[in-house]
Formats: sequence, structure tokens, C-alpha cells
Amino acid sequence: MDSITSSSYAVHFNAVAYSMLNEHLENANYSKVFILVDENTHEYCLPKFMSNISVACEFEIIEIEAGEIHKNIETCSQVWEVLSELDADRKSLMINLGGGVITDLGGFVASTFKRGIDFINVPTTLLSMVDASVGGKTGVDLGPLKNQVGVINQPIMVLVVSNFLETLEERQLQSGFAEMLKHGLLKSMEYWEQLKNVTSYTDLDALIYESVVMKNEVVLQDPTEQSLRKILNYGHTLGHAIESYFLESDEHELLLHGEAIAIGMILEAFLSYKLTNLSEKELVDIKKEFSSRYKKVDFSSEDIKSILELLKFDKKNSHGNINFVLLTAIGETAIDVQVPHELFKESFEYYQE
Repeated sequence: MDSITSSSYAVHFNAVAYSMLNEHLENANYSKVFILVDENTHEYCLPKFMSNISVACEFEIIEIEAGEIHKNIETCSQVWEVLSELDADRKSLMINLGGGVITDLGGFVASTFKRGIDFINVPTTLLSMVDASVGGKTGVDLGPLKNQVGVINQPIMVLVVSNFLETLEERQLQSGFAEMLKHGLLKSMEYWEQLKNVTSYTDLDALIYESVVMKNEVVLQDPTEQSLRKILNYGHTLGHAIESYFLESDEHELLLHGEAIAIGMILEAFLSYKLTNLSEKELVDIKKEFSSRYKKVDFSSEDIKSILELLKFDKKNSHGNINFVLLTAIGETAIDVQVPHELFKESFEYYQE
């Protein structure tokens, strides 16, 4: 697969990824190279990664705890302190080896340490390969509120090595596939139908490549999310609120990002049907596809009330308005749509039917 060129970096795949990394390390003359991992990627991914490094460098491994609940400023402070203790300087490099938590947090840490050091993202989950590692968004959560603090800053390169997916359980693969289905809804009916035909989360290289191309094309046109890039938030306005609510709830099992976004996409498809002329046929198709792949979640009236209260923290909001990305058809979108409050209850009722 050819490398994909973005604004100031490239996304490299599989064997080419290691070749480009080794070439870069050989020529960049970094003072030190730090590899950020969590306990899972330390055990299952780091040995694979290091076995493909052919350059003599001084590597330091920094491990943080796995999970969205650790994607916060407290963890950043711990990593900044370790960098200082290990004499990191402005000519150091941070390699973020992990899923979306690692690439988001590691990118933010690197972007702010000594006003910015180079970083490379090596996504190890399906979700981070097709979404979190591309586009330069970095950041952390504020309590349970998703991605409230961060910057847009581009990596030196992104390395997508698909054999890391062999380390994942089915649920993690399924979570990542939700973002790919989102790309299908945004891109075209043809790509949506292609993704619907996937019955196994193995041998996804060609589809991963297609999703990275799709997202990169959007980001290149609108790198700071002033207009077009907002479409990538389809399903995320309600989906992030659901994810945040389950993150802070003691009564509910945590939802993975893709699981929450899958619910959000059904809810926002219903809002699209009501407000932006999505056809009933396409609405039913969307609900059927996500319902067949993702376990149904039951929401009480109190759950829904609490979830809706979290909408005011969505990053797309402006001037006190909650702005949604909705579908006018599969492959076509409308941005900055405001939704009458009474439709939220209807959307949850539709989901739970």
C-alpha cells in the first residue's frame, strides 16, 4: 500500500512503516527516544515493535495505566515529570505506541513539553488506526467530559501496522469498526454497502487504508475544523455524551468509544430523518446494521436526562447552541443543525423500540 501524504507528514503502512521509521531515526539525530505505552501495549505490542527497529538509539519506556479513565491531566503531569527526570530536551522524540488514549494523550504531552517535541503515532487498535492517529487532534478529558483540553498538532509520521490487531479481543475490534461504518455513512452508499458486507474483523487492510484516505481528504481541506471537518463528528454529539455518562456512572458497565458512537449514530440518524430529510429506508438500514453488530443498551428516563445535560459540553457548540452533524442521505451531510429538545426523547424511544 502506498503511503498517504497529509499536510506535513505521511501515514505509512506495514513493512514500509518500519523502513521509514528506521530511516528517520538514522537521520534525525534525536538526543533520546521515549516510547509511551500502557500495560497492555507494553506486554503485547512493544516486543513486536522493538524487533523491527534496526537503528542504535537510546530508548526509554514510559508506561501509563490503560483505559479512558486515565486520559487526564493528572496522567499528563506524571509523564511530563518522568520526561524531566530522564533529561528529555527539545531534541527528544516521543513514540506513542497504543490506542486512542495513548495517541491522544501522548500527542498532547509531546506538543506541550518544552513547548513541543517531535512525536510519532503508532496506533495499535482498529479505532486508533482509522481515527485517533490521523488529523493531529491531541488532548485529554476533563473529568468524564471527553477531549475538553488539547491542541491540534501534527505528528512527524503515523505508522499503521495491521498485525498489532492480532493482540486485540473481538470487542475492541468491533468498537473500532463503528468508526469505519461512520466513514461509510459519510463517504458514499457504495462504501457503506462494502462495509456492511464485512463478516469478520480480520484482513481489514484495504478497508483501513480506504478509511484513512477518506479522513485525510477531509482533514486536508479543513485542518482546524472550521466547517467540513465537522462531518467527522457524526454520531459523536450524543455518542460522546453517552460515553461520558457511562464513564462516571457507578451503575453501568463502561462502554467502549465505538459502542457509544454506534448508539449515537442511530439516534442522530433518527434526528436526520426528522430534520434533514434522511429517507425512512436509509434510517431503517442504519438502525438495522448497528443493531445487528452492537449490543442494545437500556436507558432509563433518568439516564436520558443526565445524558442530555452533558450535551452543553460538546466541543462543536457555539453561542449557547448545541450543533449537530446530520445526514441528508447516506454519503451527504448537513452541519451545525440545531435540534428541538423534544426530539431527543423521541430518538431514544426509536433506538429502544
